[in-house]
Order: sequence, then C-alpha cells, then structure tokens
Amino acid sequence: MDIRVQESPFAFGAEAEAFAARQRGMGAVVTFTGIVRDLPGGMAHMEIEHYPGMTEAALRKIAEEAQARWDLGDALIIHRHGRLGPDEMIMMVATAARHRVAAFEAAEFLMDFLKSRAPFWKKEHLSEGAQWVAAKEEDEAALDRWAPKEGA
Repeated sequence: MDIRVQESPFAFGAEAEAFAARQRGMGAVVTFTGIVRDLPGGMAHMEIEHYPGMTEAALRKIAEEAQARWDLGDALIIHRHGRLGPDEMIMMVATAARHRVAAFEAAEFLMDFLKSRAPFWKKEHLSEGAQWVAAKEEDEAALDRWAPKEGA
C-alpha cells in the first residue's frame, strides 16, 4: 500500500505503469485520476491545505478498510496539496485485485472517501474572489452505498 500526500505533480502514466508492474497474481488493476476543473467565469487556481501526519493516517486507514473489504492485493493513493491550476492532476487512486469487480468497487470506495471525508480543505480563487469549497449533498450521498447493511 502506497499513500502519498505531496505538493509536487506526479506523472500518471509512470505511476500507473509502476503500480501495475508490482502486481503478482492479480487479475485487475483500476486507476482513476482527478483533475482540477475550471469553473464558469474562470478559476485562477485552487489552494489545498491539510494537516501533515493526520491526513496520511486517515488515508492509510481508509485504504486498509478497502483492502480488507475487497481483498485487494495493493492500493495506491496520491493526493496533492498547495496551489493547483485548472487542468492539473489533483489525485490518483489505483487498486489491484484478483477480480475486476473488487478492483472497481474498491477504487470507487476510495474516491468517494477522498471527495467527502479526507481531511483536505480546498479554496477556489475565482475572478470575483476566493471561496472555500463546501461539501456537496451528492458527494455525501455517494458514501451511503458503502455503509454496513443492517443485519450484515
């Protein structure tokens, strides 16, 4: 399991290739990369803040949960912080499992967590001023599908 919170950009292709090359006995590797979207009216940049140590521990905990739920062979999370402009890669998730369904579901689980629960604070700098990014209802709702089912 590889968890990185970094300011510097990452090379998606190199990361994906290195992750896949480490896998033995896995039948599927799934990757996802999040990109900073521009907004209507234009966004100059986004600032992402975090608490070192606390953030990595939270990401490691959720990656360990994914590994246990889906019997993953491996997982990778890279999340950037600092100043990022539109069209820059902000994060990457990769999962490896013996079967594709497990790899896809685990990747979605990690992405939903990163979007809604990971301890990052984002501020968008727009032409009309700066604003902190608030949680969205649909992102919170996406987490519901991962809650333990009653009686399970």
